[in-house]
Amino acid sequence: MGRPNPWVTQTNTEADDVEAAQPEDVPTPVRTSGPTAPQHGGVTAPEVRLPQRQVTSSALLWWVGVHGGAGERTLAALLVGSRPAGHAWPQLATGEHPRVVLVARTHARGLLAAQAAATEWASGLSGVDLLGLVTIADAPGRLPRPLKDLLKLVSGGVPRVWNLPWVEAWRLGETPTLDTAPKAARAMVAELSELTREKAISR
Repeated sequence: MGRPNPWVTQTNTEADDVEAAQPEDVPTPVRTSGPTAPQHGGVTAPEVRLPQRQVTSSALLWWVGVHGGAGERTLAALLVGSRPAGHAWPQLATGEHPRVVLVARTHARGLLAAQAAATEWASGLSGVDLLGLVTIADAPGRLPRPLKDLLKLVSGGVPRVWNLPWVEAWRLGETPTLDTAPKAARAMVAELSELTREKAISR
């Protein structure tokens, strides 16, 4: 059997179990849930693409916000050694592929922007090592069904997904820290730290 199309909504039990994480929900584990490498020649890049930006500084990983207000600066404050990429694919002068995590809010515009970025990565044009996607709730409470379905669809096109809940304190301007972050955010940081450590060893 061939691999299922990552952009077609799945109807099996595993796909139905994917839910937007709410406060204190069990976060998505490190295990891979989608494609781990671009499908060169098999995916057409979207018309609207993220720009590419040359970076001179090093980073453990880069957070790429796929739209304005995605939250990449907030996440960079939680993981030492990570940096926000400024809504662009970071490009290294060495030719190496920088490690990247996409960031989006869970409103329709954010999820569609995440889908476009994931499609661009899958087409092989981004020049990055994509670790996954972080979605940050755009409002308190559960996602409406249409957004939940869209999140399932987008999740199938990236290696991993971490779903973070609404944090009222961040909205009110509190400086994000790992100590005060929700459990799902702390688990995400631990998982990304492990992933980047493993990749560093394998190089």
